[in-house]
Amino acid sequence: MAEPSILVVGGGGFVGRHVVGRLAELGRRVVVPTRRRDNARHLFFLPTVDVVEADVSRPAELARLAQGSSAVINLVGILNETGGQTFAKVHVEQTRNVVAACNASGVRRLLQMSALNADPAGPSRYLRSKGEAEAAVAASGLAWTIFQPSVIFGREDAFLNLFARVLRIAPVMALARADARFQPVFVGDVAECCVRSLSLPATIGRKYPLCGPKVYTLRELVRFVGETIGTPRPIVPLGAALGRLQAFALEMLPGTLMSRDNLASMDRDSVCGCEFPDVFGFPPQALEAVVPAYLGPEATRSRYDEYRLRGGR
Repeated sequence: MAEPSILVVGGGGFVGRHVVGRLAELGRRVVVPTRRRDNARHLFFLPTVDVVEADVSRPAELARLAQGSSAVINLVGILNETGGQTFAKVHVEQTRNVVAACNASGVRRLLQMSALNADPAGPSRYLRSKGEAEAAVAASGLAWTIFQPSVIFGREDAFLNLFARVLRIAPVMALARADARFQPVFVGDVAECCVRSLSLPATIGRKYPLCGPKVYTLRELVRFVGETIGTPRPIVPLGAALGRLQAFALEMLPGTLMSRDNLASMDRDSVCGCEFPDVFGFPPQALEAVVPAYLGPEATRSRYDEYRLRGGR
């Protein structure tokens, strides 16, 4: 009898590709639904992964895909709203759809990717929607685990790579909320926690903040990126009013480099205030040990180099 599959919703995204890749390394059967298969073509070569076209906003369709699965992992998320893709729709409604699909298909195990500082009363729409999604999962009656990472870094990240692109062309970096604090966590470590929790009953009903080993200000992170790519730039901190004006202007541009909602999220430091969870059995990777491998001048471009950095665990 074949081993039950694992349904990974959002498996084609930044965190998803690493979760799916790790599951495939372990020989687990994985189903990744996506609106268009080509959006997840980077997963096609993984032998135990089935990428299927499906409308994940429909609970009935999700329930059909989840039928017979041992677990569902919900990784769907956005950093900025675009058109009809609002935080309420993507984070809250989609999470409720996933919960409904689990109940309809009889799948008990649910892993939910949230965010540090998620709170229905949070300072930004992003954090409020993540908090509402957590509440839906916690009230589901399922065997759930929720992960709350700080900002996540890795080869395909939308954080350090963004600063690298700007620093390569801008003679000066004007920076809003330069003193906001972050405790970045490596995407490979987040994926590893997610995968290991599937075989750790002690993680059921728990929320896990996930942070790296060091706290940085935004100014320090931008300086590090500039030094790593070989184009250090002067950093000019902006006051509150100028920061909001900059965010307003940037959110009008294609790609949304920064938004007022992003700025509001920084009202709370993205810092764990606790150790990396012992239950997962490994320490988090340091940013300095990983980032040069994909941003440094001599960086190689193999998609999953990061996993090899974990050798010996």
